[in-house]
Amino acid sequence: MKIAEILAARRPSFSFEFFPPKSEAAMAALLETVATLRPLQPAFVSVTYGAGGGTRARTIEITKTMKRDLGIEAMAHLTCVGATRDELRATLTDIRGAGIENVLALRGDPPAGEAAFAAVTGGLAHGADLVRLVREDHSLCVGAACYPEKHVEAADPADDLRHLRHKVEAGAQFLITQLFFDNQRYFSFVERARRAGIDVPIIPGIMPITNAAQIERFTRMCGATIPPALVAELEARGEEPEAVIDLGVAYATLQCVDLLARGVPAIHFYTLNKSPATRAVVSALLAARPWEPARGRRYVENADSVAESALSLPTTL
Repeated sequence: MKIAEILAARRPSFSFEFFPPKSEAAMAALLETVATLRPLQPAFVSVTYGAGGGTRARTIEITKTMKRDLGIEAMAHLTCVGATRDELRATLTDIRGAGIENVLALRGDPPAGEAAFAAVTGGLAHGADLVRLVREDHSLCVGAACYPEKHVEAADPADDLRHLRHKVEAGAQFLITQLFFDNQRYFSFVERARRAGIDVPIIPGIMPITNAAQIERFTRMCGATIPPALVAELEARGEEPEAVIDLGVAYATLQCVDLLARGVPAIHFYTLNKSPATRAVVSALLAARPWEPARGRRYVENADSVAESALSLPTTL
């Protein structure tokens, strides 16, 4: 089933992201992780694409396995890195042949050791170009990425929104955000996107913190920020790894409660191929159901017009 159809029919929905493992043992562990999360009835799962396309075959294999053997709708990531148009079309043929209906189209990060992204001869330079290439075949549903705190290479937020609008105009049917830890950044970003004419669903991406050093590295790479109060709490638990995990689960749960209470249509979890933290957060959400009943002002994700999507207006989900 296409993710655009899932988002229209299922509110709210939860999805999980995984990366291709590097060994057979890690592959077995990943499938066990997915099986552990399956009772939470994810709307879909996604599988990332290695730098330079190095995991292309494995990405497709894992995505196919999750859909065919585990019965979970799955999405394959695809990037422009190191591939020509013809090679990308061949990959899309493999994706369709595996029965996969959903693709997350990304420009991709520069390969290790390279300071800046450069398209190969005959390749694509921008995420919007890849979205357009995927949309040549209307049997595939295509999503794209967005950045509440702007992409690290964007000159400013307005420049970032221009690039995002190009992706939507090229055919992106939904967007998934980079991780963030301040919900107001997400809501402010969505409001600006709506004013810019971007009207597709914008799914918040959440990563429960399980390792303080790791999350500091991730945020430095992607340009996300950690609120000072959260930094202080992480530093206070610097010598207590289990306490960091407990804090991360609690903080992510509070983030998601607020997001859902304000009407977001879905939440995408960056799992890092581990189940305990994500399982704890989603289990708590399913028990508390913060999206029922409506609480105060609500945010409109799929409004009929930009005016209706102002945060101050009510919505019916």
